[in-house]
Amino acid sequence: MITENISRLNQLERHLPEGLVVDAAWLERLGISSSLRAYYVRTRWLEQPTRGLYRRTRGELQWQQVAISLRQMLDKPIHVGGRSALDAQGFAHYLSVDPHRIHLYGPEKPPSWLAKLELPQTFEFHNTQKLFPTSLLGKDDVREISWGQWDWTLTVSTPERAFLELLDQLPDEESFHQVDMLMQGASHLSPTRLEKLLTTCTSVKVKRLFFFFADRHQHDWRNRLDRGVFDLGSGKRMLVRGGRLDPEYLITVPESLDALS
Repeated sequence: MITENISRLNQLERHLPEGLVVDAAWLERLGISSSLRAYYVRTRWLEQPTRGLYRRTRGELQWQQVAISLRQMLDKPIHVGGRSALDAQGFAHYLSVDPHRIHLYGPEKPPSWLAKLELPQTFEFHNTQKLFPTSLLGKDDVREISWGQWDWTLTVSTPERAFLELLDQLPDEESFHQVDMLMQGASHLSPTRLEKLLTTCTSVKVKRLFFFFADRHQHDWRNRLDRGVFDLGSGKRMLVRGGRLDPEYLITVPESLDALS
């Protein structure tokens, strides 16, 4: 028993990095039974952030460790997107950032334990098929950035995709002012990536909003995008009650956003 215990602990040290989380099924595949898991929790070799979830202790659990674990340890095709991806890549460093919602994107719902974690942040899941139903994730969609002491890989939407994901949250979950400020700092987006993403994006609202903000700020990449090749739909779209109608894209926007220059 002692020899087996030492062997299993060695396996944990080799396969489970300190701080990352795994579920009971993952430990079962490693040969660690429920009784052994309970023993490791009692002896503090493992801790349980919530029922059915385990980690080797390494400071306080942070949301980045959870997102990394979902993809790298549990093989879930989930990445960080939208506002959270932009924050992680430094686009919101001059804004008052609200870190309490972390936006995750994927083709299927994440495990139910995600909502039970006691963290300062909550996770909000978005189905990737909503905006890009025919698109498979590729180099134009996500990138890997280093996070933490051991340079773990955090998978996030590219800035181009993250902006489109962000626009999908208007007007209910994001503010026009914050999006306007973020777009003001988006001077280095790739027009090639944007063209591919806008082609596969099925949301007329998102595409109209994108060109509305792009026209406002007139970054160099805007001149390399021909809006005429994208399906922007027809008719008016009311996004803000009591707002003004933008005559170019036929969407209502807040009065506080001045007319296009």
